[in-house]
Amino acid sequence: MSLAESYILLWGHASDAALLAVNASLEKLGARIAFYDQRRVLNTEVDFFVDNAVRGVLRVDDEEIHLEEVSAAYIRPFDSRWLSFIESAGPTSPEWMHAVKIEDALLSWAEIAPAFIVNRPQYIATNASKPYQAARIREVGFEIPKTLVTTDPEAAKEFFETHREIIYKSVSSQRSVVARLTKERAQDLDNISSCPTQFQEWIKGNDYRVHVVADECFACEIVSAADDYRFTNDQQVQLRAHNLPERIAILCRKLARDLNLPVAGIDLRRTDDDRWFCFEANPVAGFAYYQGPCNHHIDDAIARMLVERGNV
Repeated sequence: MSLAESYILLWGHASDAALLAVNASLEKLGARIAFYDQRRVLNTEVDFFVDNAVRGVLRVDDEEIHLEEVSAAYIRPFDSRWLSFIESAGPTSPEWMHAVKIEDALLSWAEIAPAFIVNRPQYIATNASKPYQAARIREVGFEIPKTLVTTDPEAAKEFFETHREIIYKSVSSQRSVVARLTKERAQDLDNISSCPTQFQEWIKGNDYRVHVVADECFACEIVSAADDYRFTNDQQVQLRAHNLPERIAILCRKLARDLNLPVAGIDLRRTDDDRWFCFEANPVAGFAYYQGPCNHHIDDAIARMLVERGNV
């Protein structure tokens, strides 16, 4: 199949800045694009077959995308149940059931399709457990903070007494606000008996987000006084491009490859004595927030990779 005969499929919410940026970059390259906006899920049907090939059709109203013609895909779907018209219909509604069916079918296709998929669902799932991912991060050679995952209030109190400055966050893939544990908040530790929580020593330094696209690294330094710069309560956040030391770039590329992620957003912190700690590798990295202030062209790099690796 030549590039002229194949599609690059984009799947997600049409308001997603990262998806729209990659779409624009693909258009500049003259790629043949099929954009599936999941807001149209109630007007969608999927059929696919597996025999000596993976074939099928994605129908949206009177439009058809033949899945065997998809040579590459960039997938960033939200959970369809979060869509307002699905959520309001409720979990027993035909709308809810239909949305789940379509999403499950497309995720199944993305697992087995011979196309180049960024990123396959099974590898996105490595982020579902922060402790598991931390173990993988340490295996490639990064330092990680001293960590405790527990439902035992006494163990958490002992960890707090030992390290004095610690943060806490969710152990799952669900976004949570990273917060410092204060003496006042420590009085609520009895509540963790019904909620597994991850505690880590607090590392003083500046944050860095490194986007890995194939073998390219785009590093952004983040200067913020907040415990979690994503939730700053109007505190100033500075984003600026950074020349990553080659030894750290090598580890970032190695981590992305180890996790089978052609695109990854890796969260680092650098201490005053030049130690680099790694917290997480995000498999559905929202790069749009970072690339403008840093004058990075992550969208172009992703588009080039989709074209090059999808050209079968």
